[in-house]
Amino acid sequence: MNMEFNKLFAAALVAGIVAMLAGFVANHAYLPEKLKENAYPIEVTEVAAGGEAAAPAGPEPVGDLLASADVAHGEKLSKVCAACHTFNSGGANRVGPNLWHVVGGKHAHAAGFAYSDAMKAKAGEVWTVEALNEFLWNPRKALPGTKMVYAGMKKPEDRAAMIKYLESLK
Repeated sequence: MNMEFNKLFAAALVAGIVAMLAGFVANHAYLPEKLKENAYPIEVTEVAAGGEAAAPAGPEPVGDLLASADVAHGEKLSKVCAACHTFNSGGANRVGPNLWHVVGGKHAHAAGFAYSDAMKAKAGEVWTVEALNEFLWNPRKALPGTKMVYAGMKKPEDRAAMIKYLESLK
């Protein structure tokens, strides 16, 4: 009986040593690469002097940036949007509507698409550069009640490039 206990104790001890050694080897064999920037931007609210959160002022205007905006950069940025939208003439709606000729077009422009009530309420309004800038900056703030879950583009240069790309889709 004493011999059986010794065998069980030795087996447990060897298993523990093997597990610790495997962990040690794994930690040294795998070196994670540090990211240059966060993969998902985290929106942080700035705190005012009185301890209250300061409300974001809104998006910076992009009118001046449009003249030098890069359509190719906007097209590259649209790859994220392509998960939900199509950009070609006559393209199908996906989770989001097709965005062909959206600049200068009406809100809720895609026939048969199930828009949110918030977007339907703006159906008569035109997607101007200013409206797109605000919507791309923070869709939920620009249009409370929207179904769009995208967090938004914080860099004005990126929004300008995206709008320039959307303007080219005619």
